[in-house]
Amino acid sequence: MNLLPLEHGGRLRAAAKTWGIPMNQWLDLSTGINPTGWPVPAIPEEIWRRLPEPDDGLEPLIRQWVGAPDGAACMALAGSQAAIMHLPRLRKPCRVGVPSPGYQEHGHNWAAAGHRVIEIGNDQLADDDESWLDELDVLVWINPNNPTGQVVDPDRLLSWHQQLQSRGGWLIVDEAFVDATPELSVGHATDRPGLIVMRSLGKFFGLAGLRAGAVVGDPDIIRRLGAMIGPWSISGPARFIMDQALADTQWQAATMERLHNESQRLADCLSRHGLEGATGTALFRYVRHDRAADIAGELARRGILVREFENPAALRFGLPGSEPEWARLDQALYLSYLY
Repeated sequence: MNLLPLEHGGRLRAAAKTWGIPMNQWLDLSTGINPTGWPVPAIPEEIWRRLPEPDDGLEPLIRQWVGAPDGAACMALAGSQAAIMHLPRLRKPCRVGVPSPGYQEHGHNWAAAGHRVIEIGNDQLADDDESWLDELDVLVWINPNNPTGQVVDPDRLLSWHQQLQSRGGWLIVDEAFVDATPELSVGHATDRPGLIVMRSLGKFFGLAGLRAGAVVGDPDIIRRLGAMIGPWSISGPARFIMDQALADTQWQAATMERLHNESQRLADCLSRHGLEGATGTALFRYVRHDRAADIAGELARRGILVREFENPAALRFGLPGSEPEWARLDQALYLSYLY
């Protein structure tokens, strides 16, 4: 497996340089981040002058957000990425399954820590034969999947967990895109040994730059993770904003409804221009196409950045954030001759 740093969506500076278009003239649809995020308030000045305080009431809000039972442990940290990077170091080298396609940081970091990474494809999920689980010590699953939007029923995930845990294995569920579909979460079961859930404020809340998230689950694993990361796993200002955002359930409910409507609007827009069969989540649409690279290039020439994937050839479109942006995407797709 390639252990060089991976590329992600949001590389707007690189695109601006490549295509000779100033950054402020781009429509960036490459990340799957809510373009109309939670409105961040002013941060009290004294928070900048104090060390983060772990007893500030944030953990109960995280527990409520995830739906975690009292027996689960939880820890705020600097986005899901902090857990993705450190969890592989808590086990001796073993066999780790990751979805393919899927968010590549998972496999990348487990491989970098000396584990044998085994890719689990869609064909294996479609089959009732789940003997592939017997070959794993750890399964890292993304639900809903990034970038495809594929979902696995929580009961099936918990069945996988039971099989893994019976022999000392772990199930780690990345729920970075679950906020708009909370019924898909396994947060309610996070008091079970060997089960870990990752959550992030980056996507649904539109706060990717904050680097704030949480890990919830098996108290022993969370304790060891906390000892490895050390004190102040997240900054005081990030804790303050996270606290306020998680408490704003009214905004969350309204945003959930809006995002579902806009995701369907995006799917309809893509279909209208020949990009049919899109899958995805409330925050992005994913469409396979043999000419994905050409389409991404045509859009980039018009100052629209989307995420391109090579294997399989596909594109991921995030949501436009305003009516002029919707019109711009619609026109660019029309001019790209996709039919």
